[in-house]
Amino acid sequence: DVQLQASGGGLVQTGGSLRLSCAASGFTFDDWGIGWFRQAPGKEREGITLISKGGVEKYYADSVKGRFTISADNAKNVYYLQMNNLKPEDTAVYYCAVSIGKAAQILGIFAPDSYDFWGQGTQVTVSS
Repeated sequence: DVQLQASGGGLVQTGGSLRLSCAASGFTFDDWGIGWFRQAPGKEREGITLISKGGVEKYYADSVKGRFTISADNAKNVYYLQMNNLKPEDTAVYYCAVSIGKAAQILGIFAPDSYDFWGQGTQVTVSS
């Protein structure tokens, strides 16, 4: 089965950096993308970035553009989210997810319904 494991969260001060990892396994689909979402207490899930198969295309939400960078180690099937200049508003549980086929193109790259499988999430806390 498809498995996604997010890791790398922690506690940092405002302006600090973290690098999240998403280890993916168990899928051999022709077309897919890996997305990162976050969810703060009492808030809806927010899509923040997506990387296409092979890392050819990358997309970022305005809230993280210029601060966060998504990348892939294709050989290891691991996807990274480098987060710089962190702010308290970035505090959330961060999830990686996989979108299979054309769902993201049809429904939106940052729409949770575009994603078929989700990792367990990793907590990021940014202190002021």
